[in-house]
Amino acid sequence: MSGVGMSDRSLIERWGMDLVLRGSPEAVSWHHVLQSRSCRFLLCVFLLVTCLCGRVAGQRLERWVYVSTNLLVAENVDRLEQLMREAAGLGFTHLLLADSKFSRLHEMDERYFGHVERVRRLSDELQLRLVPAIFPVGYSNDLLAQNPNLAEGLPVRDALFQVRGNRAELVADPEVGLPSLGDRKAWSFVDESLRSEGEVLRVSDPKGENCRAMKAVRVAPFRHYHVSVRMRTLDFRGQPQIAVLDAASGRRLSHTNLRVGRTSDWTTQHITFNSLNCEQVNVYLGAWGPTGGSLWLSDVLLEECGLLNVLRRNGAPLRVIMEGQPGEPLQEGVDFEPVSDPLLGRVPYAGEYDVWHASPAIQLKRSFPEGARLRVSWFHPHVIYDGQVCASVTEPAFQQLLRGQAEAVERAFPGTDRMMSHDEWRVLGWDESFQRTGKTPGQVAADNVRFCTDYLKRLNSDRRVFVWSDMFDPHHNSVDNYYLVNGDLSGSWEGLSRDVLVVNWNFGVREESLKFFSERGHRQLLAGYYDADAQQIGRWLDTVRTQRVSGVVGVMYTTWKQDYSHLREFAEVVNRYERAGTSD
Repeated sequence: MSGVGMSDRSLIERWGMDLVLRGSPEAVSWHHVLQSRSCRFLLCVFLLVTCLCGRVAGQRLERWVYVSTNLLVAENVDRLEQLMREAAGLGFTHLLLADSKFSRLHEMDERYFGHVERVRRLSDELQLRLVPAIFPVGYSNDLLAQNPNLAEGLPVRDALFQVRGNRAELVADPEVGLPSLGDRKAWSFVDESLRSEGEVLRVSDPKGENCRAMKAVRVAPFRHYHVSVRMRTLDFRGQPQIAVLDAASGRRLSHTNLRVGRTSDWTTQHITFNSLNCEQVNVYLGAWGPTGGSLWLSDVLLEECGLLNVLRRNGAPLRVIMEGQPGEPLQEGVDFEPVSDPLLGRVPYAGEYDVWHASPAIQLKRSFPEGARLRVSWFHPHVIYDGQVCASVTEPAFQQLLRGQAEAVERAFPGTDRMMSHDEWRVLGWDESFQRTGKTPGQVAADNVRFCTDYLKRLNSDRRVFVWSDMFDPHHNSVDNYYLVNGDLSGSWEGLSRDVLVVNWNFGVREESLKFFSERGHRQLLAGYYDADAQQIGRWLDTVRTQRVSGVVGVMYTTWKQDYSHLREFAEVVNRYERAGTSD
């Protein structure tokens, strides 16, 4: 009823703007048609009906499909062509294309760009628009392959090193450790489901009960620690973990997955964690809620880390001082050899960060008293889950990598829309380049997405720019102390100009999320399926209809498992929704 009582001109202007906001190509040509007074009157009647039923009749949703591939491999291009033809036949209109090689186009040869040209020609033939995904800000490994020192760093402060000959080596301060698993009473608790077999703990045929050992340990704040345990599994239906939590707040300090199969022989599993501002942590070993099989645990270890994966860049400085002499720090290259970890971001290949390996020592260039104590501070990355490492977006060198990627992808895919891959940004706000900004994580995230959007528009002002929703959604990941973010991500959404389209995947609280972005003037694309249920997109669309959410331009079939077997079912659900809408 909001249109009742408005002038015919204001109704026309409002409808024209609504077409523009929905991305309709008809918006421009309507200016000439609407000069007729009779047309304006008929249009007013039409718009009044539209206001009453809450939708623009006949609006067709864009249909997207998400693909992650490697265009360097000819067989992948063959499979992509087959998928593109199938998708186009089902009425899909766009293909969101992700390829790690987009971060290294300067390294690609003619074979790769020949494959790109083949895909572009097919896109034109099928009228299936390509949208390359760039700017890997949360999952930054692909760009970090060019410079692994640009990872976001967690701080180590005043770790103790002691002079031994011509080297300075780490000394735990304080001493830390874990008791033998054979000594149940020395642990804070051991779940009854874990049975003792000498120095080994075993669980067999669990039926959903937890099977964990936990030990509370005193630690020094802002130190890097390593935990390992030997594990064996036999048809184990659960996820073995090493988890470390702040004893005071419950905040999780470790987020690295173990590499244990459902059935595997004895292997040693490793994680590391930074204690941050904690003085006591709870170390857990085992599994939560497994449903069957057997798991064995043995040979646990907790130790302080040395210069493992030490970062070397201006915003993550290394400082070495003599204990008790807080004046001028020792000079790298004068008092000690340049420090680096040659394995940083190189194992098993460029852009991947090894969780654990031997730490480099400090090699001294001049004579120091034997046993002299040094206090050393530095920064290191944290590996999330199966390898994710976040970049330091406040480092100018990383911003230059973002510019370089945008320009290279523009040459390969000129004029097309772009997807910004700001997604699950789990480590932020600790290094000195961030601290110098004086801003919150939310403000820095806003600055970065604004920078990225502006650069894409500078390269092509007519293109549409999309972004994943989660890091800009207060009902999702734009919150306080998200994972290992140092502070509050609130306000990150202020960096999104209204013309940025939001790819919304917050299905769990979709009503609140959809309304949040709609009320801020953003058009939205609904990311559905996620390797679960093709019918899910119908529930998304039902919410759009019942809550009268404006500005939803399309839907996307989203799969991380390369499973396109439900593509037809997904399309049919969307078709039914549109047919129902036209019959309302």
